[in-house]
Amino acid sequence: MPYVPPVRSRLARALYAILAYVSLGIGIVAIFIPGLPTTEFVLLSFWAASRSSPRLANWLATHKLFGPMIENWHNGKRIARKAKIAATVSMLVCAVVMWLTLRHYWAIYAAIGGMVLVNLWIWSRPEPEV
Repeated sequence: MPYVPPVRSRLARALYAILAYVSLGIGIVAIFIPGLPTTEFVLLSFWAASRSSPRLANWLATHKLFGPMIENWHNGKRIARKAKIAATVSMLVCAVVMWLTLRHYWAIYAAIGGMVLVNLWIWSRPEPEV
């Protein structure tokens, strides 16, 4: 992955570090909550960490779970089939829960429409070579 030197301003580094840790926290929580994306928050965390904390960026890049996501994204914006399936199943579960619990059908249709578009985009991405 390309090296990005940390930002020199102490305030900017602190703000990037806060963004990195908050994003990572949300990404970790998202592992256990269907419908909340994990990969996007991990990628955001890596991006912010590469500008504020080389130590955190290195930890993310070499992490057993997060490292492959980051590497795949940097090497051609690839998404693993397992991640595609997990995202699709997660969105289906969310759609069913919304359908069964919400009474505002316009919100359900809007959310499901967004999920369909995101799913189409996810499945259009290349998969990493095995």
